[in-house]
Amino acid sequence: MASIVKQANGRWRARYRDNSGTEHSQRFDRKSDAQRWIDAQSAALVRGDYVDPATARTTVAAWCDTWLDAYSGNQPSTVRQARVHVKHIVEEFGAVRLVDVKPSAIRAWCARLKRRGLADSTVYAIHARLSQILADAVHDGIIARNPCSRRTSPGAGKQRPYVVSTAQVWALHDAVPGYVRPAVLLGAFAGLRVAEVCGLRVEDVDFMRGLVSPRMQYPDRPLKTDASAAPVPIPIELAAVLGDWTGERGWIVEDLLGRQVGPWAIQRAVRDAREAAALPEEFRFHDLRHYFASLLIAAGADVKVVQARLRHSNATTTLNTYAHLWPDTEESTRAAVAEVLAARADSVEPRAAGLRPI
Repeated sequence: MASIVKQANGRWRARYRDNSGTEHSQRFDRKSDAQRWIDAQSAALVRGDYVDPATARTTVAAWCDTWLDAYSGNQPSTVRQARVHVKHIVEEFGAVRLVDVKPSAIRAWCARLKRRGLADSTVYAIHARLSQILADAVHDGIIARNPCSRRTSPGAGKQRPYVVSTAQVWALHDAVPGYVRPAVLLGAFAGLRVAEVCGLRVEDVDFMRGLVSPRMQYPDRPLKTDASAAPVPIPIELAAVLGDWTGERGWIVEDLLGRQVGPWAIQRAVRDAREAAALPEEFRFHDLRHYFASLLIAAGADVKVVQARLRHSNATTTLNTYAHLWPDTEESTRAAVAEVLAARADSVEPRAAGLRPI
């Protein structure tokens, strides 16, 4: 319901009620301006993209605080990463009202982040976070539409994982402290993430059958995804080596006092051993997982097998990360077609087969 009433002072008071029944009003010098305002608000209500004028004043910083409060129920590492992204967002748009964030401003901001030296993949992730935050603002009715889109999104960049050599893996294994060596073996030959290694109990390893079954991340958090709980087959030789370390332990990786080791301790040990193992400064424990993937691909494993062993939720993740490691199949596809043509030529006369004689 909407109305326009002329007041005693000669101004026009326009008012309407939104879908919740709340009344909104505004005064104008001219009746035509009041009518335009009423028409715009009524049209937004009909289209379903109406925004309450009060919430329209919400700034990006204020909404980010609200969003982070709701997001805090996720994994601590996931929340930490979100806070890093939000810091960049608030630094640029914090004082800006959500309704005033424009696509052109987002594109310019992404370009500035790249000029500051941030990696393409980092800028892409920050933009994706902004889009996620603004999409939730749309869902809450604070803004009518999300200014982020494919047109504002920067390129993700082509990142290829660093793959160490087998010699470097063994050099790292020999250079780290003894209690860290099981972690290196599990990263390089079972593809476990560092938090999974730290959360792996002796009871999670079937030494007789050669199966590693992660059940939790350090210290006792749920695994990253449901797919992460899939058992990983390991050779009996590796199971025997791991078994030699266990004894009366509760954890596969323990410190000298028998306590569960945290990811930071393993990461620090790996950093300290990089020089001795002839590894680059950017090498991290997770790169052992990339080595494991390269090992499987070199042995002829297809994408579904590699996905299963890495415990990716879908094959797309596997292909996006490791597609360049699979050998070029140009010759094999050429040979497959040639075999069919040769079989046809052998079974009928060349001209009848539609093939010219050589």
